[in-house]
Amino acid sequence: MTRIAILTVSDRASRGEYEDLGGPAVENWLRAVVTNSCDYIRRIVPDGLESVRDALIELCDRDGADLVLTTGGTGPAPRDLTPEAMEQVFSKGLPGFGELMRRASLMQVPTAILSRQTAGIRGRSLIVNLPGKPSAIAICLAAVFPAVPYCLELIGAGRIELSPEFGVTGRALQMAAS
Repeated sequence: MTRIAILTVSDRASRGEYEDLGGPAVENWLRAVVTNSCDYIRRIVPDGLESVRDALIELCDRDGADLVLTTGGTGPAPRDLTPEAMEQVFSKGLPGFGELMRRASLMQVPTAILSRQTAGIRGRSLIVNLPGKPSAIAICLAAVFPAVPYCLELIGAGRIELSPEFGVTGRALQMAAS
């Protein structure tokens, strides 16, 4: 079964001072689009280099996540270090994910230029950094998710099948139909 990990990065949510809105937004979006059975893992960690790095390594290496989606920690604030943690974790970067997410977000909000999302591969895990705001999460996932099933196939990870209503074209749609 395909394993999808959702990692919320937030000082306040990790201390219970703030309700995690990002993690549930990611999972709800996925459950509306992914049609095959998946095992979902959710974690919350505080902002910071070590906490995010260690959680990503654990989710990929120990828990065997095929896809890891982070939410939060991608802005310019001093403790927003998710992209820096990613650089210490992945073996291959996939900068096109971040470029496309920023481009899609800029159509909605001019401050999207401040976001530093990225993506990369660790072993047979694809890791994608998302923003923390639920509306921005939906925009970013809709932009990049058509490439996710094919990327997972290329790295030997678990399979994800997408709903035809998602409007995926090309290779991802062929994979979802087979």
